[in-house]
Amino acid sequence: MTTARSQLICPEVTPYYHCVSRCVRRSFLCGKDGVTGKSYEHRRAWVEQRMLALTSVYCIRICSYAIMSNHYHLVAFIDKEAALSLSDLEVVERWCSEHQIPNIIQRWLANQISSKAESYTCSQLIKTWRHRLYSLSWFMRELNYDIAVQANKEDQCTGRFWEGRFKSQALLDEKALLSAMAYVDLNPIRAKMADSPEQSDHTSIQARLGSLERGETHTPSLANFMGHEHQDKHQGIPFRLMDYIELVDWVGRQIRDDKRGHINNRIPVILERLSLPQQECLTLCTELEKKPRAWVGSTIELQNAKAKLGRKRMLGLTIS
Repeated sequence: MTTARSQLICPEVTPYYHCVSRCVRRSFLCGKDGVTGKSYEHRRAWVEQRMLALTSVYCIRICSYAIMSNHYHLVAFIDKEAALSLSDLEVVERWCSEHQIPNIIQRWLANQISSKAESYTCSQLIKTWRHRLYSLSWFMRELNYDIAVQANKEDQCTGRFWEGRFKSQALLDEKALLSAMAYVDLNPIRAKMADSPEQSDHTSIQARLGSLERGETHTPSLANFMGHEHQDKHQGIPFRLMDYIELVDWVGRQIRDDKRGHINNRIPVILERLSLPQQECLTLCTELEKKPRAWVGSTIELQNAKAKLGRKRMLGLTIS
């Protein structure tokens, strides 16, 4: 039985989620079709550009992403606090930048509302839009819809382009978040599409490394690394960027068969701080999807999530 999305995504439990969308009907998202020889590589830019553009509308921050041949991954941070702090005008401006403006809202913007009934209608509309601005389901829906329309037009066909539902995993603690982000950024290396993180096209790790080369302190449209001193504040990613880059490089060397004899044995400091065993880290960073678990975290965090959701049982992937 399909689980309701409200039981899989709950910002009050955790703001971090690993999401995956896959194509159907043997569609190629942006790879090369081995049967016809036709290349769809240009679609990678479609997904990347649309995903990052939507972050300027939604209060959804992208922690990591990777665009593959027939699917894409992203780790998202739901910034509910930011959505709730927006003024009514800011909510309207954000929502209507991507959607048609109802006549009554046009009148509200022009200060032409003349009755309590109209004022109430506007208030309810804005309340609905505010909720949608921090809804991961709406974010994914709009992203997938736009890409499906473009792809179907290019393929000269109609019908589904994506699977009916995107897959999501709730990341309940720092270890789960770190593992999921590295898992996503290392997808092209695992799939033998790239030899190193900096060569992994259309990934967040490549974008962050590019920003560093340009001397930029932050990567536009991506969630910021806040450092571990902010670990109790949901303002971004609770690690240091350099620690994360070091971890991704280290794990990437472990999963490269031709590099086993040249691995740097120095363990990244971040693993020591999080008390995350070396082998467990490698397993999580390379096999996160092998076990179909919607909740990932320590035993304590899994118990807390179960209590908040009022559930008797919950299938989760436990991190010691």
